[in-house]
Amino acid sequence: MSTTTTSTAPAARGAGHGTPGPRYVGGLIGFLIGYAVSHLLLRLFQGWGGVDPSYTVVEAAGIGAGLGPIIVGLMGGVPGLVAGLFGRRVILGSNIFAAWLWAVVGFLITTLIVIGVRLAFGMDPISLLPIVTFGSLGAYLGMTIGIGALGPWLRFLAGGDVDLAGDHSQHGAKSWKDYFGFNTDHKVIGIQYIVFNFMAMAIGGMYALFMRAELAQSGMQFMDGSTYNGAFTVHGSVMLFFWIIPIFAGIGNYVIPLMVGAADMAFPRLNGLSFWTLVAAFLTSVAAILVGMYEAGWTAYAPLSTQSEIGLQQLLFALTVQFVGASSIMTAVNFIVTIVGMRAPGMTMWRMPLFVWANLTTSFLVVLGTPFIGGAQLMVLTDLTMNTQFFNPILGGDPLAYQHVFWFYSHPAVYIMMLPGFGIVSDVITTHARKTIFGYKALAISTVAIGFLGFAVWAHHMFTSGMPDWFRVVMMFLTMLIAVPTGVKVLSWTATLWQGRIHMRTPMLFVLGFLFMFTVGGVTGIMLAAVPFTIHVHDSYFVVAHFHYVLFGGSTMTAFAGIYHWYPKITGRMYDERLGKMHFWGLFITQNLVFFPMHWTGVQGMVRRYADHPERFDTINMVMSIGAIVMAAVTLIFFYNMVNSWRRGPKATGNPWNSHTLEWQVSSPPPLFNFYDVPRVLDEPYPFGAAEPVHGVVAEKGKRTADHPILAGSGAGTSQEQQG
Repeated sequence: MSTTTTSTAPAARGAGHGTPGPRYVGGLIGFLIGYAVSHLLLRLFQGWGGVDPSYTVVEAAGIGAGLGPIIVGLMGGVPGLVAGLFGRRVILGSNIFAAWLWAVVGFLITTLIVIGVRLAFGMDPISLLPIVTFGSLGAYLGMTIGIGALGPWLRFLAGGDVDLAGDHSQHGAKSWKDYFGFNTDHKVIGIQYIVFNFMAMAIGGMYALFMRAELAQSGMQFMDGSTYNGAFTVHGSVMLFFWIIPIFAGIGNYVIPLMVGAADMAFPRLNGLSFWTLVAAFLTSVAAILVGMYEAGWTAYAPLSTQSEIGLQQLLFALTVQFVGASSIMTAVNFIVTIVGMRAPGMTMWRMPLFVWANLTTSFLVVLGTPFIGGAQLMVLTDLTMNTQFFNPILGGDPLAYQHVFWFYSHPAVYIMMLPGFGIVSDVITTHARKTIFGYKALAISTVAIGFLGFAVWAHHMFTSGMPDWFRVVMMFLTMLIAVPTGVKVLSWTATLWQGRIHMRTPMLFVLGFLFMFTVGGVTGIMLAAVPFTIHVHDSYFVVAHFHYVLFGGSTMTAFAGIYHWYPKITGRMYDERLGKMHFWGLFITQNLVFFPMHWTGVQGMVRRYADHPERFDTINMVMSIGAIVMAAVTLIFFYNMVNSWRRGPKATGNPWNSHTLEWQVSSPPPLFNFYDVPRVLDEPYPFGAAEPVHGVVAEKGKRTADHPILAGSGAGTSQEQQG
């Protein structure tokens, strides 16, 4: 037996990889074929779409229409190169290169199907919008196959013997390479989300800098109106769809199963698919660079978004929204089932941490609300591709219908972007103030109340769009009413801080900064709820100021608080506290420098979404633009701190904050399946000040929970200084 193994092993390796020469030849052939096919295909599409496909290599350096085929050709050629070099390991493997290759194959196959169907029905075989629509869906399906998301399901459908529930072959990360492939471990997926979200934030912030550079002085500097429209559209859509909403999904993915005592999310494969669907959405959105920038704003109001002149860009925007919506719904369903059905024994609803309450409410908002924005963009998509005319008033359509459907999702979406942050604030305050949260049940109930009322106030975004006066009054009072549960939260957080032993660590600083910023945003929100005032400042920079105080000063500040708070748990390392505080103070000062003056410029008549402004606003706009540049520089401190600390930071103990919730009672990072035995929850999650503070008990490695418990919050594995 051993002799046979020894003699066959080298042959197996040789057969699997081949000799270096053939691999390089195969790689070169694969690159040339992939480049030529995809390059020529896009050039044909450009010709059919009215773009001159002829160009020289020199002209291509300055012509977007010429760069498009080169970029797409490389996209087709590189997977061919990789496939030729590494053979079936890449073609059939679960990795980013296979995903790239299969995405190109999926696009080409669906394109041929569309052409064949149109020929069969006697239509012009080449129509750019249907090809892009179905080609994008084919590319998404191909990407999911290549990344390994559908492998076990496809084998199961083909009659193979696959244990979908117990298969852990794609679970956990043994090296950094595993983060670039499909995974079923919620901790790996959480890190994938977080890193991807910060990359998207950097891209969205870059477009904000472009805008501020143009607005630094009156007159047109280096953008025309169309380019500026594209810049603020990309900034808004990237920040909303790929930063603020999914960053909380990333943090929740890592933390929620640990908090509720579960070994993983309820549907691990669906969890991995939800992340890669978000990546597909991002790639779809940046594909618009090949054909032109979005110009209809991040709201994509119809009928502007259905104009043929920008049809292809808006088609890609509509597809992006569909992919983002699908990803959000998959994640939300996973959270709901995990929280409701997989809590540890003894964890009743009134013993759940408030971050869990916030994510549960948010997930219901996502499931109930996301189909509305998906439906709105689906109608735009069919208007563009099937001539349905949902929003063309000349042919019986209703442009206001788009706004009603859009805002019926997009106002609850504000709380989708805020409620998880509220949960983070509750956990950070009680931990770093060393005091039981004030009004636990009031905070939980107010979270649900905010989610419920969020669906009732959509039309306050449309006070100037046209509606009966009585309906305006109803929306005004409902908008003011939603401030009540929000005020309950601020009162509870402030009362928790009162006479607490506050540790001014970086997470607490970000929470305190959030309380100031969100209070300012809340006060201006009450002002905007009043119909006369809203009519006066509508489409002015006052609204931009309010929006950014709520979503940047609120959501982004709480996201940073959560990252710093759970950084030791995620990485097993401690961040540099000095750099963390530098990051906070720099960000807090600069965001007020950028956003606070917008209140004044808005009241004075400076209109948002314009690429220019009157000369009298030159000085204040220069100040805001300088503040934006400094804000970007300060954010680089954060990135350096996170990366450097992950590599060289001091090792973290299991519970550096001496917290009581379950995630802090295991090692940092946690074991592969989180707990060595099912934890047991005995009391509420924040028993600070109790004689024997115990939230739950967990087991050590090799023990059962009942045999050898560690009291949650006992400070096991922490130093005396850390316990203080």
